[in-house]
Amino acid sequence: MAAGPWFFCLKHHTVEPRDGCAERHRLGPYETRQEAERALQTVAERNEQLDEQDRKWEGD
Repeated sequence: MAAGPWFFCLKHHTVEPRDGCAERHRLGPYETRQEAERALQTVAERNEQLDEQDRKWEGD
């Protein structure tokens, strides 16, 4: 198995090694291919956590 870092390409919706698409089209780097495969799920989970923190901060 190839070593990382790994990136998730937002343009092609694929996991790529370092020599992939331009940085502006990617999320990462991730240490493992599996982490990169979960990139969109991780972003959604973090956004939900931050939205909850915002709601608490605003007193909702």
